[in-house]
Amino acid sequence: MSFTDLMTMRRSRYVLTDKIPFSDEHLQELLEKCVKNTPSAFNSQSARLVLLLGAKHKQFWDMTLQCLQKIISEQQLPATKQKIASFAAAYGTVLYYDDTDTVKGLQAKFPAYSANFPVWAQQANAMLQYAVWTALAEEGVGASLQHYNPLIDQAAAQAYHIAPSWQLVAQMPFGIAGGPAGEKTFLPLEQRFKIEK
Repeated sequence: MSFTDLMTMRRSRYVLTDKIPFSDEHLQELLEKCVKNTPSAFNSQSARLVLLLGAKHKQFWDMTLQCLQKIISEQQLPATKQKIASFAAAYGTVLYYDDTDTVKGLQAKFPAYSANFPVWAQQANAMLQYAVWTALAEEGVGASLQHYNPLIDQAAAQAYHIAPSWQLVAQMPFGIAGGPAGEKTFLPLEQRFKIEK
């Protein structure tokens, strides 16, 4: 399968099961390859990844619901519980972080580019998210990308012994998809792609 075929295969999957078609050891190897080989500006390698499985995965979504219950209305609660339960029903969750100490070190070393390093770190993290998402899709595993940060940051940091310099960027529940992806629409390419000769 070509890379462009894999790009087409990778979709947001919101109905996920608590199964994957390979071992946890293979999953670890897959994610390690993504972490190692995703590019970053100045080879900064500031992106960090935490894999949550089993009880730790369930714990994360329980904590997320507890945090959300403090800020949502009673009317929003049933739909919120249903949504969080769908993520908890998955096999695991990948947490994506940026190491702000790495970014600060580069800012001090290269002051002319200081304002760019946080942006470049976010770009590198996004590439890691896309690499993992596409690698999982190739192996028959669905996923979606969630953003409950900064609401869940402190609870996650305490629960999983996260370094203070790590800033949470995104969360990715994953598992074998329990249903098809939703319909995807596209803007006309003429609005998004231009050629100059």
